[in-house]
Amino acid sequence: MEPLRSYVGGRWQLPTGEGSALHDAATGREVARLSTAGIDRAAALDHGRRVGGPALRELTFHQRGALLKSLASHLREHREELYELSARAGATRADSKFDVDGGIGVLFTYSSRARRELPNTTVYPEGPAEPLGQQGTFLGQHLATPLRGVAVQINAFNFPVWGPLEKLAPAFVAGVPTLIKPAEQTAYLTHRLVELIVESGLLPEGSVQLLCGNAGDLLEHLTEQDLLSFTGSAATARRLRAHETVVRNAVRFNAEADSLNCSVLGPDATPDSAEFDLFVRQLVTEMTVKAGQKCTAVRRAFVPHNRIDEVTEAVRARLAEVRVGNPSDSRVSMGPLADLEQREEVRRSLKGLLEAGRLVHGDPWQPVDLVDADYQQGAFVPPMLLRCDDPELAQPHEIEAFGPVSTVMPYRDVEHAAELARRGGGSLVGSVVSADSEFTGRLVLEAASHHGRMLVLNDTDSAESTGHGSPLPQLVHGGPGRAGGGEEMAGIRGVLHYMQRTAVQGDPDTLTALTGQWMPGSGREVTEVHPFRKHLEELRVGDTVVGGPRTVTDEDVRHFAEFTGDTFYAHTDEEAARANPFFEGVVAHGYLVVALAAGLFVSPEPGPVLANYGLENLRFLTPVYPGDEITVTLTAKRVTPRHNADYGEVRWDADVTNQHGESVAKYDVLTLVAKRDSAAQRS
Repeated sequence: MEPLRSYVGGRWQLPTGEGSALHDAATGREVARLSTAGIDRAAALDHGRRVGGPALRELTFHQRGALLKSLASHLREHREELYELSARAGATRADSKFDVDGGIGVLFTYSSRARRELPNTTVYPEGPAEPLGQQGTFLGQHLATPLRGVAVQINAFNFPVWGPLEKLAPAFVAGVPTLIKPAEQTAYLTHRLVELIVESGLLPEGSVQLLCGNAGDLLEHLTEQDLLSFTGSAATARRLRAHETVVRNAVRFNAEADSLNCSVLGPDATPDSAEFDLFVRQLVTEMTVKAGQKCTAVRRAFVPHNRIDEVTEAVRARLAEVRVGNPSDSRVSMGPLADLEQREEVRRSLKGLLEAGRLVHGDPWQPVDLVDADYQQGAFVPPMLLRCDDPELAQPHEIEAFGPVSTVMPYRDVEHAAELARRGGGSLVGSVVSADSEFTGRLVLEAASHHGRMLVLNDTDSAESTGHGSPLPQLVHGGPGRAGGGEEMAGIRGVLHYMQRTAVQGDPDTLTALTGQWMPGSGREVTEVHPFRKHLEELRVGDTVVGGPRTVTDEDVRHFAEFTGDTFYAHTDEEAARANPFFEGVVAHGYLVVALAAGLFVSPEPGPVLANYGLENLRFLTPVYPGDEITVTLTAKRVTPRHNADYGEVRWDADVTNQHGESVAKYDVLTLVAKRDSAAQRS
């Protein structure tokens, strides 16, 4: 059997030598061989920088997002193949879906968010412009641009599909190419994943590469523009973080390490309550999904001291129903560990935990009653529950058995529960199962400093809850301290990790040209054709319409109050309004001003403007009194074509001023505008 090939330098390369054998976790049969002998790692990084990076940077955020959507759809068509291959790694059908579908879901999510939340450009203006001078001629703007290196990911064995994809998605949207180095035990599954990506022909050459085998001298070739993302043990994370090249070049490093995650049962839960049952079911799920080989699995279960007997018995009863065996068999609910070496590692860790507690279910040193499997050939262990009656002992808070292992411990009160949760030294996720909002609120606030994510679970949200152990692309995945101190995903925040934030100072016109977004103080052009009569392709940033002036009358204010029912005293009672320190008398409603402004700038006939779908950043700055004249200046601030749509979005800067030139209201108007070609086709 030939070793797995690596995809580097634009082609599949076969390493020299026979390589080491990889085995089926359930049967022990050889399924692949692994070697990187003869693979030039420096050349792979160079290829990513020279070929992949420029190709990605030519694309806009929306174009990159569209490619991710196409890739996700392509991979979804091959899910069954990936499911079947996952069984060799010990994954049941449900485990495989968690990994495969979860990874594909990340691609879909980032595709959507890129096109919805980022501009259709290659640069991201972050936040509003900052005025730096009195006259408005000198501004500052934070810009995010792609790093000009390679995002190197070194992954763990437990999620060979989700792991690579959840790192690839934000890097790709950012415009940074990726090199994937999978864990050895399950490299054959990641290998097939990358084969499918390459076969699709969807992604630019050099944007994704694969190194199957050990990292070798890979880290020695990293530069200040590269990124290194690691998932695995805390010990390995420390070694990578301290690597001479990583330190010397200040390489951006992100670690997601092992984590002694906890779940806390609230004191309000009784054996006949929904929350008690939710806690037990969640604990058993976290122990058995992927055979407990999840960085987010519950390792420490804290329960009220007067409930520990009842919780222990309830969990034992559920664990007794778990069927262990060949993951390809539909009767099996938990498969084997990744390999025999991992089984030995779990046994070693368990010995340390037994110094503080005792097993109340499962014994990894005794043969397991298996379904369609041989205990001598596969890496099987039973789910193992420990009970530790003294939660002050160190071992449960320091030792992680990376398998189907969890320890139940008692707590006295909310402060004690929070202190025990923090003793994990930093966790990816903690959960509290309770219907007592006061208890959950105090616990979350007291424990949040040591957790990247916290889940509150109760009967109200249980039907929609994604569960303790499910990282979501919309939210942060990572945690402080022992958990690695890193942060992945979290929507657009994750994209920005792969970009350089630069503060650019200059005049408004220069910043407008740089960002493609109109800046306050930049030039405006009042065109002969009303901007609302222009199709999306014809609009230019800076196109402006000025409407007014229009005198606001007493009758306007009275009618608006009667018509809307907004009879707040400042609009209807002269004496009360004058008593208000902010007003000199009755003032016009702010929303009356906005409505009048719309009447001043609108072009009412049917045309390219399809809809006004919102206002943002509305601020009322100066009171408007009856007799004041208002003028509105509406300027095209950003024009964003939607990919594969017959319309786009236009953001307009609205500035309403009075007869003295003072701004009385500022806001953004959001419209949908048709493209010319689509309008011609419809006609």
